[in-house]
Amino acid sequence: MPIVSRHRVVALVTAAALGAATLTACGSSQDGEQEDSGPVSLTYWAWAPNMDKVAALWNRKHPDIKVTVQKQASGDDLVTKIITASKAHQAPDLVQAEFQALPTLVSNDALADISQEVGEAKDFFAPGLWQQTTLGGDAVYAVPQDSGPMMFYYRTDLFRQYGLKVPATWDEFAATARALKAKAPDKALTTFSSNDSGLFAGLAQQAGARWWTTEGDTWKVGIDDPATRKVADFWGGLVEEGAIDNQPMYTPAWNKALNTGQQIGWVSAVWAPGTLTTAAPDTKGKWAVAPLPQWDTAKPATGSWGGSTTAVTSDSPHKAAAARFATWLNTDPEALAALVKEAGVYPAATAAQTGGALAEAPEFFATQPDFYRQAAAIAKTTAPAAWGPNVNVAYTFFKDEFGKAAKAKSKAGFASALSALQTATVADLRKQGFEVAP
Repeated sequence: MPIVSRHRVVALVTAAALGAATLTACGSSQDGEQEDSGPVSLTYWAWAPNMDKVAALWNRKHPDIKVTVQKQASGDDLVTKIITASKAHQAPDLVQAEFQALPTLVSNDALADISQEVGEAKDFFAPGLWQQTTLGGDAVYAVPQDSGPMMFYYRTDLFRQYGLKVPATWDEFAATARALKAKAPDKALTTFSSNDSGLFAGLAQQAGARWWTTEGDTWKVGIDDPATRKVADFWGGLVEEGAIDNQPMYTPAWNKALNTGQQIGWVSAVWAPGTLTTAAPDTKGKWAVAPLPQWDTAKPATGSWGGSTTAVTSDSPHKAAAARFATWLNTDPEALAALVKEAGVYPAATAAQTGGALAEAPEFFATQPDFYRQAAAIAKTTAPAAWGPNVNVAYTFFKDEFGKAAKAKSKAGFASALSALQTATVADLRKQGFEVAP
């Protein structure tokens, strides 16, 4: 990454005039000339299934702007591919990018500021989601596509059997875990898993953490902040005392624990029904969802686990047309219905989170007909998140450090892991040439 890019992303995050002017100047007049020259062809890299079917709806109604979807891998693989293509000036016009990947892509000059084209879409989304596409400034780098508001899933039959109440606070959650263990030592309320960093990041987000922020031209890393320490101490304490399990998710052992009732709850996100359908098929109709337990019931909040956006690349010679498609894809009722039906996503647009394609609960949760109404209410409480240019590095260190702490069942180890994660993230930013506050 050239040094100018590193300084540029800081300026953009803080809405510095120079950074905003630089992006606005990039391609604006050229874009207009290209837009007026005739039919436009756009390429869209996405990993969600059946996005070509969604784009086909657009193509039928907009013959002058044809969108071709190219299926891609997700996660870090796609981020790397986009950056590589951008440096060679061969990036597509549009990309599906996870929220936490936006700062990395912006710092590599891979995304365009589309604030002038998509600004009116802001009101379609929860403030906490829209804020993540702005990086805290006035520039806008994407339109929210799908979101992953976090919720608490629990086995209704086993909660009744053991006389447990659905916890409304994290203190109640801990008490519920201990009560279950006392009544059924072979069972656990849930597990602390270190193999998916997004879960812990979402829990920290709910508690008020903002892991990456800026002060002038300097990045500040707040991973080891009071909010995140509170979350780490909470889960580390439960693991150390044996009140919950310490095994990773998505393994055969975890699937069996859910399917047999060895674990009777799961802190997850709105997409959990799909996972439970595969992981715990014998438990269909036995689960319910509730809001995430709260740190402060007077200020309800939830975190995000997952979620993506539609972004326009800096390479695109048709930025206005691309931004127009990105807005349509994520705000138009027909497009949103297709996203739900064909791609199986939970749309970020609040108006699409109930009714229509989401009028009925997931089949796995047929006994809870208000599933999506609850999810929509929870989604409105999504707390802001703050991502930085090296989320992938931080997530990798999380898995290593917290994996060791969870295996050792050590509350002190959780605290040490958080400190190590902070140190490693700061060191990596400095290695890349960013200015970082002490």
